[in-house]
Amino acid sequence: MKDFPQPLADLIDELKRLPGIGQKSAQRIAFHLERGPREDVERLARALIEAKERVHLCSVCNNLADRDPCAYCSDPGRDPSVVCVVETPYNAISIEKTREFHGLYHVLHGSLSPLQGIGPEQLKLKSLIDRLKDGKIRELIVATNPNVEGEATAVYLSKLIKPLGVKVTRIAMGIPVGSELEFADEVTMLKAIEGRREI
Repeated sequence: MKDFPQPLADLIDELKRLPGIGQKSAQRIAFHLERGPREDVERLARALIEAKERVHLCSVCNNLADRDPCAYCSDPGRDPSVVCVVETPYNAISIEKTREFHGLYHVLHGSLSPLQGIGPEQLKLKSLIDRLKDGKIRELIVATNPNVEGEATAVYLSKLIKPLGVKVTRIAMGIPVGSELEFADEVTMLKAIEGRREI
């Protein structure tokens, strides 16, 4: 005997395929949608279809956009001489939340990971090199994640781009604000010491 009617079981299976959604969360979402008004489900379905149809990659920076070029690349108030390289569109959003970065972005859509079969060919590197050729970019800020893959990507980018005469910098890493030094691991402490600055 089945636990759920087949259409509900199918919905749960589809929801489980989403990142961060396990069996219990999928069941809760499915039951919520089933109990709610039909209009809510239709609105959700329309939003999903519209996002799939209208959102694409910016032809300049590879960020998600509903127009081309994207809002960042077409903003005349941004500094086109500074480009921040990130792994995912979500990373660009995190940087934007600071309201302190006023340059442009380049989204790689991943990081180097030979174990997962992700090499330079799988990343959006060609379009980055093409952007650098016009000579307008003076600094490239590498904001990849502080893990093995992100570090490997940062080193690779530095070696690839420095010969082109562009300044390559890496975001600082270290102790998070509000934490205590005694709880920092060795790598975090090392990065904090290496990234120190004058006050």
